[in-house]
Amino acid sequence: MESFKSNPHAIACDAATVYTKLTNPSLIKGLIEAHADRIDDAARQHLDTVKFTEDAIAIQSPMGEVVLALDHENSVEGQRVVYTASQSPVPINMVINLEAQPDATTMSTAELQLQLPFFLRKMVEGQLQEGANRFGELLSLIPFDRL
Repeated sequence: MESFKSNPHAIACDAATVYTKLTNPSLIKGLIEAHADRIDDAARQHLDTVKFTEDAIAIQSPMGEVVLALDHENSVEGQRVVYTASQSPVPINMVINLEAQPDATTMSTAELQLQLPFFLRKMVEGQLQEGANRFGELLSLIPFDRL
């Protein structure tokens, strides 16, 4: 599987709380809508292609809609949240790695994992890396302690 990771970002909240909130995507939808003014125009356009439900995230992509469902087996409380594509032409995981810090903050890294044919990888790798970077940045803007 190919992996596209964001840079690490600090989240002003403890890892256990961040994990709890990230495992309920419907909370994220409301928060994004409430704080849309803090999100730059390019990121906001990308968010228009995303739908959040209680246990899944649906994203419009060039391959059609991709539904990422919470993967309880591979998620680790306080450390990693994993969403797995249930209906996708290629295997896809969205992983959010969390690292608790001594000052009750959390370092997070967003990661997209895909199994792509070589020729397709070269065509989309820039967009996938940009998507991972934007998602990682977006996570750092969410006030998880106020959800």
